Amino acid sequence: MADDLRRMVADFPSDPRGATAVEFALVSAPLIAVILAMLQTSIVFFFDQALQSAAQTSARQLMTGAAQTSGLTQTQFKQLVCTNASTAFNCANLMVDVQSASTFASISTSPITVTYNGAGQVTNSWAYNPGNPGDIVIIRVMYDWPIFGQLLGLGLNNQPDGGHLLVATAVYKNEPYQ
Repeated sequence: MADDLRRMVADFPSDPRGATAVEFALVSAPLIAVILAMLQTSIVFFFDQALQSAAQTSARQLMTGAAQTSGLTQTQFKQLVCTNASTAFNCANLMVDVQSASTFASISTSPITVTYNGAGQVTNSWAYNPGNPGDIVIIRVMYDWPIFGQLLGLGLNNQPDGGHLLVATAVYKNEPYQ
């Protein structure tokens, strides 16, 4: 019996019966990692586009003056944006910033910097100034999307909590509503 065991151990490196299983084990881990990375990236791009569509649709309410003439508040406009977004977004984590100016040159297009407190909660106060007829308005809708699989080194996480900040922007000139 000991001779049989020694022979099996000695013949193991040259035995072709397990080669396929060993090769699959070596190739499957990187293959699964690439598939998961593609899936995560696709999800981020999909929901980024969903957020952009919600921002464009909601911006129409401000551009036409429907929100201003009906007296829509900042909270109500944020709810409108959330309604226009897909159900995958948590409305409480949605951030909406609306600013206006009289000319395109004077509108602030500086990049958004989200700040967090020690508990990981956003500390920014977002503006809500939908403007008057003929004003230039910029709407920025933001959402901190959770990223899974950060160990894969995708570089998608750009927030301190490991998430990815999705930002949708709409810039337009208000129509001459009355």
